Amino acid sequence: MSNVSIRDLDLAGKRVLLRLDLNVPMDGARVLDDTRIRAAVPTVKYALEQGASVVVCSHLGRPNGERNPAFDLTPVAVRLARTLRMNVRMAPDCIGDVATQMSSELKSGEVMVLQNLRFHEEEEEDDGDFAAQLADLADIYVNDAFGAAHRAHASTHAVATMMPSAGGLLLDREIEALEPIRRGEAGKLGFISGGAKVSDKLGLLERIAEISEVIAIGGAMANTFLLARGLPTGASLLEQDMVEAANEITATAHDEHCELLIPTDCVIARGADEPPRAKPLVFAEEEIPEDWQILDVGPTTVETFSEAVKDCDTVVWNGPLGLFEREAFSGGTRAMAEALAKLEDATTVICGGETAAAVAQFRLTSKMSHVSTGGGAALEYLQGIDLPGIAVLPEAEPQDEEDD
Repeated sequence: MSNVSIRDLDLAGKRVLLRLDLNVPMDGARVLDDTRIRAAVPTVKYALEQGASVVVCSHLGRPNGERNPAFDLTPVAVRLARTLRMNVRMAPDCIGDVATQMSSELKSGEVMVLQNLRFHEEEEEDDGDFAAQLADLADIYVNDAFGAAHRAHASTHAVATMMPSAGGLLLDREIEALEPIRRGEAGKLGFISGGAKVSDKLGLLERIAEISEVIAIGGAMANTFLLARGLPTGASLLEQDMVEAANEITATAHDEHCELLIPTDCVIARGADEPPRAKPLVFAEEEIPEDWQILDVGPTTVETFSEAVKDCDTVVWNGPLGLFEREAFSGGTRAMAEALAKLEDATTVICGGETAAAVAQFRLTSKMSHVSTGGGAALEYLQGIDLPGIAVLPEAEPQDEEDD
C-alpha cells in the first residue's frame, strides 16, 4: 500500500506546509553543495503550479534547541530563491506571531521559508504543542524531507497527524527507487559498502547478505573484515570489538550463497597527511608495517569488485572505498564510480552523503540511475525499518481495476 502523494491533493488556493531537507553543507554563510536544494525544487514548483502558496520548513545542523547564528537558514533561503528564480520571504522564526502573520498574508504562487526548526528543542522532542503551532501556518502538510524521515520529530511526525498530509515528489522518487531493493525484488543485487564503521551498518549488512548475490566491502570498515580473517592491518582505523560481528556477517553471506568480497590489495601511507607508498600492498605477498595505515583500496580490488557486479540487475553503493577527499587516496572510489557509470543495463543506486559527494566530485552523478538524498534514512529504509516520517502519512486509497 502506498502513501498519499501531493499529486492526490487539491492544492488550489491552499497554503502548503512543506517539510524539506535543506540541511546542506555550509562555509559560514556560503552554501557549499546545493544538491538537496535542487532536489526540493520540483515539489515547490508543482505546488505553485497547482495554485498553492508554500510555507517551507527545515532544519540546518545541530543548534541543540538554541538560536545560533551559525545555523541561520537565511543563506539557504537565498539559494532556494535563486534556484526557483523568484522572490522568497524569510520568517524570523518558525513559530510565533510574525510567522503566523506572514503565512496568513501569503498569496497563491508565493513562497516563504521558516527559520531553523531546531532553534526550538521541542522540534526534536516531537512535541505536540510545537507541531500544532506549525500546523496553524497552513492548510495542508507535505513531507518531502526523505533525509529526515527516519526521525520522529515534530515537523516530520506529529504535525502530520494534525492536518491533511501527503508525501512530496522527492519522497515518491526515493521510495520508488528503494522499495524494490527493500523487498528483495530488484533482481540480481550487488551491494558495495564502504565508509568507516561496521557498527553503523551491522543490521543493514545482515539484511543485504540475505538478498544480495554479492557484497563488496571497502573503506575503513573493510579493515575490520581483514582483521577477522587474520590479515595484517598495521595502524589502520578499525573496530576491534566488531570482529565477531564481521565473522557472523561472513557466515550469513556464505549460508545465503552471497559472495562477500574484501580488498586483496590496498594503498598505504604512514598517515593521511603523508604520501602513499608508490606500489599498492598485496596482502598475499607482504605484510603492512605496524605504523602504516590502509587509506584506499588498490586497483586489483576495484577490478574484482567491478567484475563481480557487472552482471547485476541492481547495484547499490554506500560509502567511499578510501579517503577520497585526499587526491592521493581517491583512486579506488573514483575507479568504482567510473565502473558503475559504465553499467548500461543495471540500475545503479547511490546512498549516503559522502558517496553522493564523491560521485558528484567525479562528475558522474548524471550517469547513475538514482542518487538518494538520504543517508541514514536510506540505510534504515533498505534494512526494512519503517521510517516515522513516512509511516505517519495516510495510505492512498486503492485504485479500482477497470473492467476489460
